[in-house]
Amino acid sequence: MKVLVVGGGGREHAICWKLRQSPRVTELYCAPGNAGIAQIATCVPIKATDIEGMVRFAREEQIDLTFVAPDDPLALGMVDAFEAAGLRVFGPNKAAARIEGSKVFAKELMRKYHIPTAGYAVFEDADAAIAYLKGQRFPIVVKADGLALGKGVIIAQDYEEACAAVREMMLDKKFGEAGNRVVIEEFMTGPEVSVLAFTDGKTVVPMASAQDHKRALDHDEGLNTGGMGTFSPTPKYTKEVADYCQKEIFQPTVDAMAAEGCPFKGVLFFGLMLTEDGPKTLEYNARFGDPEAQVVLPRMQGDLLEVIEAILDGKLDGVTLGWSDQAAVCVVLASGGYPVKYASGKVITGLENLKNGAIAFHAGTARNEAGQLVTAGGRVLGITCLGDTMDEAIAKAYEAVEGVHFENMHYRRDIGRKK
Repeated sequence: MKVLVVGGGGREHAICWKLRQSPRVTELYCAPGNAGIAQIATCVPIKATDIEGMVRFAREEQIDLTFVAPDDPLALGMVDAFEAAGLRVFGPNKAAARIEGSKVFAKELMRKYHIPTAGYAVFEDADAAIAYLKGQRFPIVVKADGLALGKGVIIAQDYEEACAAVREMMLDKKFGEAGNRVVIEEFMTGPEVSVLAFTDGKTVVPMASAQDHKRALDHDEGLNTGGMGTFSPTPKYTKEVADYCQKEIFQPTVDAMAAEGCPFKGVLFFGLMLTEDGPKTLEYNARFGDPEAQVVLPRMQGDLLEVIEAILDGKLDGVTLGWSDQAAVCVVLASGGYPVKYASGKVITGLENLKNGAIAFHAGTARNEAGQLVTAGGRVLGITCLGDTMDEAIAKAYEAVEGVHFENMHYRRDIGRKK
């Protein structure tokens, strides 16, 4: 079978890595891919958001299945275009992808169908939003409605910070059209948990839990990033919590999407907060999380392709997923200065001698004119290790990290320690 994966980051590398293990995948392509993905798949220089180019390539190469992995092409309707062309494609269509593409849509869905989440209000006018803030408790959360590369969420500690966030989003257009509307949400406290789930629009099959580390610096300090590392499973996600989430959050969300006429088929990401009042929904993503995919997929037992096909055929209820008893830890190696200003083109060394069975998932890498592996993004690599215990996985991952080098390499030293 000829398979195409759309995207070019660490998530896509993890997906390609897992698909490569399927005996039925005879040819694997990735567009645009990166230098690491190029070791296991044929990379094609098509932008992930180039819908016409992607459909044309899939037709010309007679691709049997396309996996649309990133949020942008999903929100733009790439799945719809493939389906219209009669091509087999995995991922939610444009209407279903609104669950991530619009914070307002997601919050109103949760309110209508009584899915536990934080209280909120929606504004299309900056003055009205600022007036509302005067009577609120702080800290408070201000969210841009649309996609903002994972950076459109600000936790404001006081009234002045909240007003500044509203002005940045709605007036200064820091996040472009994504800030035309904002959601102002009550601040919840408790451990955060990420749970990815496969769904065919009816059945929900959750994957193993994970916990991300969003802040750039140790001890959850510094700016928000796309993710500096993650681990799986999180001990706080007990069977009791999992059962509650399945009954009160996961299945009701999928049922709600079907009731709204936009059934969700693909991978649905649940960002959860385990509050004193029980688990609540922070956010949804319409695809695999990154770097969560880099710890969840290495623990997944079985053939990813078979699960994808069961979803496309509406037969997920016949699938049972298995998970390794081992823990997994992923440490992200980033360019110095990320997530603000950073340099690219720095030579990377040490990957050929990785210790402890470590897997290096490439997020932002390329080859220079001399053929050397170089940095090509803010997040450069995700170093993932498995261990019989979480402490063992942490120790293995950091020992592996010590062997990798590039100029101004930055990483957190506390991934997995906050359990």
